[in-house]
Amino acid sequence: MKHAFTLIELLVVIAIIATLAAILFPVFAQARESARQTTCLSNMRQIGLALQMYRQDYDETLPIFYAYNTQPAADIAGHLGVEVLLQPYTKSRDIFRCPDDAGGPVPQNTPSNVEYGGCSDLPGKNRSYRDCYGSSYRFTRGALSVISGVSKQNNVLCEPSNDYCLPSGPISDAAFQAPAETYIMREEMLPWFGGDRDPNGAKYGYFPDYYKQWHPRGGSFVFADGHAKFVVSAGQFDKLFCSPDATRNFGNSGWACD
Repeated sequence: MKHAFTLIELLVVIAIIATLAAILFPVFAQARESARQTTCLSNMRQIGLALQMYRQDYDETLPIFYAYNTQPAADIAGHLGVEVLLQPYTKSRDIFRCPDDAGGPVPQNTPSNVEYGGCSDLPGKNRSYRDCYGSSYRFTRGALSVISGVSKQNNVLCEPSNDYCLPSGPISDAAFQAPAETYIMREEMLPWFGGDRDPNGAKYGYFPDYYKQWHPRGGSFVFADGHAKFVVSAGQFDKLFCSPDATRNFGNSGWACD
């Protein structure tokens, strides 16, 4: 005599499977995010080593500062980016891509213009920061060599008349007062830049025009002494130094030298 499951038995089995799925899926998602976070931190450590090798070859001088340049575009000959200066040491540009780099509102939605370079015009790209600007990681303006008439940000030269990108001249290792606490590179998007922690972007200025969540817990940083770590709070972030003279990253007047 053949036996079949009753409707009640089938419903019980389905309920058990659904319960297990509800328990396990978040665990799997957390494990995947943890793996992406680990990969990103590993990338940063390798870039930190490349920075050390660069400094050894250039009389302990930090690389020339470049940021957000798209003319020429990333991966095109002539593109201006710190990642280009470090490529002889990294041997790869993919190392400058964070696995959680989901771009941001400006790269995805802003029409082509001089300031933001038209990342929305990239065909066949996911419009990540790596695709748009060459790197998922923000190199710190205050900790790198900002050279007048050479350094560029948003395709605009850093000059004495440019209040947002004032030249500092060459910066050497010896200039750092607190190298273990001064970061020279960070992930572009940090979770405390979002609207739930910074409504209207009043503090950090990312939300809503620039912010898009990458890692939900924090972000990776590289410091002037070469070490890398994952920072998990806005309080930690605000207290970090961002220039050789140990200027706090964030003060009462807003961004200091990031």
